[in-house]
Amino acid sequence: MVNTRGAPISKIVPGSIAEEAGISEGDYILSINGKSIEDIFDYKFDITNDRLNMSIQKKDGEIWDIDIEKDTYEDIGIEFADPLFDGIKRCVNKCIFCFIDQLPKGMRNSLYFKDDDIRLSFLMGNYVTLSNVGEKELQRIIQYKMSPINISVHATNPELRAFILGNKSAGNILDKIKILKDAGININCQIVLCKGINDGKELDRTIKDLSSMHPEVNSISVVPVGITRYRDKLFDIKPYNKEEAHDILLQIKEWQNALLKKTGSRIVYAADEFYILAEQDLPKYEEYEDFYQLENGVGLVSLFEHEFLDNLHKDKKRKYKKLGKDGFSQTLDNNTNQKFAQRIVSIATGVSAGKFIKRLSSELENMYNNLKINVYPIKNNFFGEHVTVAGLLTGEDIVNELSGKELGVELLIPKTMLKSGTQLFLDGYTVKQVEKDLGVKIKIVKVSGKAFLDAVLGEMA
Repeated sequence: MVNTRGAPISKIVPGSIAEEAGISEGDYILSINGKSIEDIFDYKFDITNDRLNMSIQKKDGEIWDIDIEKDTYEDIGIEFADPLFDGIKRCVNKCIFCFIDQLPKGMRNSLYFKDDDIRLSFLMGNYVTLSNVGEKELQRIIQYKMSPINISVHATNPELRAFILGNKSAGNILDKIKILKDAGININCQIVLCKGINDGKELDRTIKDLSSMHPEVNSISVVPVGITRYRDKLFDIKPYNKEEAHDILLQIKEWQNALLKKTGSRIVYAADEFYILAEQDLPKYEEYEDFYQLENGVGLVSLFEHEFLDNLHKDKKRKYKKLGKDGFSQTLDNNTNQKFAQRIVSIATGVSAGKFIKRLSSELENMYNNLKINVYPIKNNFFGEHVTVAGLLTGEDIVNELSGKELGVELLIPKTMLKSGTQLFLDGYTVKQVEKDLGVKIKIVKVSGKAFLDAVLGEMA
């Protein structure tokens, strides 16, 4: 919903200039020095002046004009709950693979909202298509140095991109990227790969076009299209199989070798899903360079394992308390053969990460004789078998899969299963509901090797 009243103030810092001026929580900023402000970027830029004339709408609707004198870069003590005062920009595309179009009815309303706001790319790492970004918006990106930004490219062939995005105006992506490149804006690009559509020679073309704009184009990720079982009446897209995934990885490896020799960087990376699908070892930790696209599932497994092993072997003498059914019991020293009460924990994860988590768990069980870890890869019945990541599992599927299973003292789940800032699964189940249904305490674990290790072993001594 677009805000028509201005910028809503959520907090005033005690003792600040704003408080002294009589500005209050719940007021709205209508303008600063005669200029309306669309978002936090405008606000931060405009308050750098040493003289401010602010038009404020009070809670009762009264309009105040307030003059403020301050040091040039001095903050005035106003905070906002939402950094986008004019509302989030909606997506204007009709992508042939849109995941939101593949959602069933009856889920949370917020899940059906299609955003495509360049500001969220900078603030939160979202991927945007730039389809609703014109010359004015591009200049704002440059003016406010919104860098880096993440762009969903998919194809640089203008006609093909327009087809994929379902938007005849979406073909000029290279022109927009070049404007940002020339202004020194750093960019990470995404290619959602669709079988028989933008792979093969078209993938070569896209990688060639984008990598030519390195180093401003930091990285290019190639990720497989997500396909749910709710694709009735949608464009027919088939999932990749093991052999096809293997061929795609060979193609990307050839590009990496050539680009590394030419530029000193691999630039293009395949998502972890492709390696898992191809049943191929993932690249080494060092090969991901700066891990530009972790949130896109690129290098996440290698980084996770690196952190796990680094922390596991960092201090051979460290001690862990082992949690038995009655709470914390004896302490185990890695260099002794001291006995401790058996600790049994369980882990719920996606099918794609199942083998990986089992391998790390086996290593821990071999090191700690009285530790037992049950790893349960959860089949995604809600979205369908082709959705295998942990972040798209539902509470109902977890309950159905784990009912009657040995769960031990705790069930560990990755934080990505829950809506950000909440304990809510995609289908509306709460963590407490799942705990009640399964009769076990749930521990929410940050997706990192160290957090995983600490959660499995229990609190450090």
